[in-house]
Amino acid sequence: MADNNSSDALSVAVLGTGIMGAAMARNLAAAGLDVRAWNRTRARAEPLAADGIRVTGTPAEAVDGADVVLTMLLDGEAVLQAMGQAATALPAGVLWLQTSTVGIEALPSLARFADEHHLRFVDAPVLGTKAPAEKGELTVLAAGPQDVRERAGRVFDRVGSRTLWVGEDAASGAASRLKLVVNNWVLTVISGTGESVALAGALGVDPRDFLDAVAGGALDMPYLRLKSELILSENYPASFTVSAARKDARLILEAARDTGVRMDLATAAAERLRRAEQQGHGQEDATAAYFASFEG
Repeated sequence: MADNNSSDALSVAVLGTGIMGAAMARNLAAAGLDVRAWNRTRARAEPLAADGIRVTGTPAEAVDGADVVLTMLLDGEAVLQAMGQAATALPAGVLWLQTSTVGIEALPSLARFADEHHLRFVDAPVLGTKAPAEKGELTVLAAGPQDVRERAGRVFDRVGSRTLWVGEDAASGAASRLKLVVNNWVLTVISGTGESVALAGALGVDPRDFLDAVAGGALDMPYLRLKSELILSENYPASFTVSAARKDARLILEAARDTGVRMDLATAAAERLRRAEQQGHGQEDATAAYFASFEG
């Protein structure tokens, strides 16, 4: 398995080319790395061929001869299935960068898979949505041993602007636990934005007057502006879908339940996302949870 100090010689297999994985693969290819990609629905991966990425039909074909395997899939089950399909072709000692949001409960099975197949495992969920992913400005939350960090950094530095190492044992869940805390805050802001804009409309208040009232103060934030604009423009292009957000809310609540923490706001956010998904907004941006404020 080749792994010299020339970044353009590094071969990376990207498993999962949805909103995030496709952007990450493009940035890696643009940096001169040898990138091969697989997606369960191959048609979604095919456009990557125009960026010099080799699109494969199976996970095994993607990882064959790779130096690094990067997984960016919906959840722990999807990650384990893809890696299971790749198992026969995984080179011993390959570096596995697991960047999906899988929560805490899925980690032991992923770490066990890595041990059984002699992989170097890094738990590395990322912060950011479509635009930061496309710009290579994600924040990587990583846990893994010191001796793989240089090689991992040659990938992380091309998909993100910052890597925060929070532990040396990927199986400890330090990175995934931190990701749940951050995403809990993300869902709190999304829910609060949707409810505030909905309340403004119901009370006959111009939502832009609400935004003007908090402008520049301690209550203002870029994410409020970004998500409010989607609602006001009545346009919800997905950067973090309702369905993906609902999955993350479930992971947050599972983790909280196991630690005895009451999460009233997270419970409400999960219910709003459930209603929005039921209303047909599952593949729209999570901001479309706004519609859960109304019947129908």
